[in-house]
Amino acid sequence: MARRTTHRTTKGTKLYAVRGKDGAFKDIQTFKRAHAADLRTKSASETAVAVTKAKKKTAKKKTAKAASAPKKAAAKKPVAKKTMKKAAPKKAAKKKGAMKR
Repeated sequence: MARRTTHRTTKGTKLYAVRGKDGAFKDIQTFKRAHAADLRTKSASETAVAVTKAKKKTAKKKTAKAASAPKKAAAKKPVAKKTMKKAAPKKAAKKKGAMKR
């Protein structure tokens, strides 16, 4: 990665200026854009770790799938259908009248 020099605009926005080998400015970007670009790129060590994790995960899936295949074929049984109880209709509430004397 090229070395960056920081500047600020008159508004106060932070800038990154990339210099070439001769010291002249090659590219000027806002900090926001440059930082987002940095986050999108991965280092070589990060990609190597991600690749090894992915290989382990796929190997684990293959072994689990191979082990569970015979069990699935033998375990097929008819499944009983579950039914829900129907709720009884609600009774209308009685109105309380005036008390009798």
